[in-house]
Amino acid sequence: MTKKKLLTPQQKIKMIFDDFELFAKNFLFITDNNNDVIPFEINEAQKDIEKLMKTNRFIVVGKARQSGISTFVLGRALWRALTMENENIIIISYKSDSAKSLFDTLKRINDYIPRERYKGLFPSVKRDNRGELLFSNGSKISSVTAGSKSVGRGSTYTYIHCSEFAFWQSQEQQLLSLEQSLAKGANSQCTIETTSNGTGNHFFKLYTAAMKGESKYIPVFIPFYHKLYKKQFKYDHEQAMEFYKSTNKGKRMSKEDLDDEELSLFEAGANLNMLAWRRWKIMDMESVEQFYQEYPANAMQSFISTGNSVFDQSKVLSRMSNTIEPLSREDVIQGIVDFPEYLVKFIGKGLDIIHLPVPNMRYWGGADVASGGGGNTDSSTLTILDSDGQEVLHFTSNKVPVYEFAEILNDLGRIYGYAFLCVERNSYGLPCIERLRKDHEYMNLYKQKIFNERGVRSTQIGLTTSQKTKAIFVSDFKESFEKGLINIDSQQTLQQMQLFVESEGGKTGNKRGNSSLHHDDSVISACLAVQAMKMNKYYVD
Repeated sequence: MTKKKLLTPQQKIKMIFDDFELFAKNFLFITDNNNDVIPFEINEAQKDIEKLMKTNRFIVVGKARQSGISTFVLGRALWRALTMENENIIIISYKSDSAKSLFDTLKRINDYIPRERYKGLFPSVKRDNRGELLFSNGSKISSVTAGSKSVGRGSTYTYIHCSEFAFWQSQEQQLLSLEQSLAKGANSQCTIETTSNGTGNHFFKLYTAAMKGESKYIPVFIPFYHKLYKKQFKYDHEQAMEFYKSTNKGKRMSKEDLDDEELSLFEAGANLNMLAWRRWKIMDMESVEQFYQEYPANAMQSFISTGNSVFDQSKVLSRMSNTIEPLSREDVIQGIVDFPEYLVKFIGKGLDIIHLPVPNMRYWGGADVASGGGGNTDSSTLTILDSDGQEVLHFTSNKVPVYEFAEILNDLGRIYGYAFLCVERNSYGLPCIERLRKDHEYMNLYKQKIFNERGVRSTQIGLTTSQKTKAIFVSDFKESFEKGLINIDSQQTLQQMQLFVESEGGKTGNKRGNSSLHHDDSVISACLAVQAMKMNKYYVD
């Protein structure tokens, strides 16, 4: 039997220095919630991020509050500076007091390094001021505030960390500048860590793109029920359960006491103490949406903004979590005979076919028409529902001119049982309707009986919208959606519904911003589809 070869002290040190988790456990010390100095043993969420950091240079972390990610990043930055020569590390926060607090924490961790016990093992501090730590091995850690001007320009960094990025000014410009200053080596790294700040910013765009796999950043989200909170919030969780018992004749909360949302959280990993704490916190808030902002259960929940939302955000969020994926290009081409070749390029890129057409089923569609000018302009959108209220198709594009959108409406409408289409008549809608009727002879269109100033009644094709009529059809759509009379599967529509608000004066529409989600065209096409269903007419066999 061969004896296991023992490691020399030098080999042990190298093994520890090469692994952040081991280094933190042996040489880094932090203060806990009781203000005691303890060894830094990274928690479960931090382990997940550390694992990703070993193989990915770009990480974006969304989180609930007080998750300990900032401490993890500071420890990791210090580990790099102490174990590697000539590291140039920068930590950027969104305001000066936050930057000072972070850097003070980093300095405190550095002060706890057992240099006296392990003489010569760690580099000494050569310079220590309010915004910089310089070590004798040439490594440097800087702390700065993200202002309106670009940071990082003119330098090259081996490690960049962006703290509370969702609250920065000029996020896109700042991040672009920082990425350009990141060293090109395999060991260089850029991490972003933040709580969310609504949807009107670059972080929302960046994180949602990362979730879809459309970004170089790897997304991580830490929900309020992550097991790390079991230890971190132990006292508060126990206090909340005691409160629950005091108001329920001494009985602890059980699985049978949970509502549908709590039950889904329980099945996702939230324990009963956490759920008692959740109820306890919500009691002192104006709405559950406020809890979502502070302690979200998932990334999309974290982006919910409280305020004048038209749609019940808990219902929108629940639907977003349960949508089905659109059909693949292959499934569409195989499932629809003579599918127009020019439409194939749109599948998965504006055209989501959720369910194939069914023979003898009636379909109802709503269309909002735009110019097709591209950029940050409105999109031409189409929503089609079947007779059961199930969304079967969603189309959106801001690059399709009016004449081409009329062709798209004609072809998709005929594919879906010659669908009854309600087209908004305003602005570009009128020429689109004219094209549909005259060029394509599409007859199954929404009509209104109107009177002119002389009292003569005539038929008008399409729906003319005003502030008053918009309020009516938005209200009808809201009722149909929230009562479960229709089922929306388009993520684009649901995401726009998150931003759809009522402003002063009773006007409704989406919050201003520079992404497609800050337009309400998909919401409007869904509203128009509901109006088509309400009309309950079919002018063709």
